[in-house]
Amino acid sequence: MALTAETESRLYRSLRVVSGSAAHLVALGFPAAVAVLARPGSSLFSWHPLLMALAFSFLMTEALLIFSPETSLLRSFSRKVRVRVHWALQLLALLCALLGLGIITYNKHLNGKGHFVTWHGLTGLLAVLYTGGQCAGGVLLLYPKLMKNWTLAKLKLYHATSGLVGYLLGCASLMLGMCSLWFTTTVTGASWYLAMLCPLVTSLVIMNQVSNAYLYRKRSQH
Repeated sequence: MALTAETESRLYRSLRVVSGSAAHLVALGFPAAVAVLARPGSSLFSWHPLLMALAFSFLMTEALLIFSPETSLLRSFSRKVRVRVHWALQLLALLCALLGLGIITYNKHLNGKGHFVTWHGLTGLLAVLYTGGQCAGGVLLLYPKLMKNWTLAKLKLYHATSGLVGYLLGCASLMLGMCSLWFTTTVTGASWYLAMLCPLVTSLVIMNQVSNAYLYRKRSQH
């Protein structure tokens, strides 16, 4: 029996609600698990995984999910409020990422180890720098008159698209970090695979959200 368009729409919306809710749980649960494993304060290094997990798993995920029409925790608030909270969360994510980068760089210096010699290190550095550039680019949305040849709609679209790239870079850095000696000796077996799924789940949810926003804008232009 074929499903009606209305039934398909309801089913799709229900799936987005479920996946978005799962993303919220993962965004909070992953840094909490990292905190238990790293025991922040036990060493200088212990702050690095926690800060990076907070930046790219919790803060940045929530900053993007805040625009989800189904699962935003602030969907009852005006867009202006959501934009301001998005800005605050993104700046906090950048701060955590910069602190995490600074700590691991100093820790390697103290231990006489090379800097940015692994894929994890290089991807992490790129993700942090990209996040800084993305935050700076967001200023153009506050002052669109600075870009006279660009419409506000285009600026929003490019900001969302480039933000997705930055988010995926952050998730890739987290996944590569889970291949490090510290993580693989601490987390083994099925738990390791479960941990690897966390950034994948949030990435898929965010990609779906951004692609749907893009399609909606395309339809509204016709």
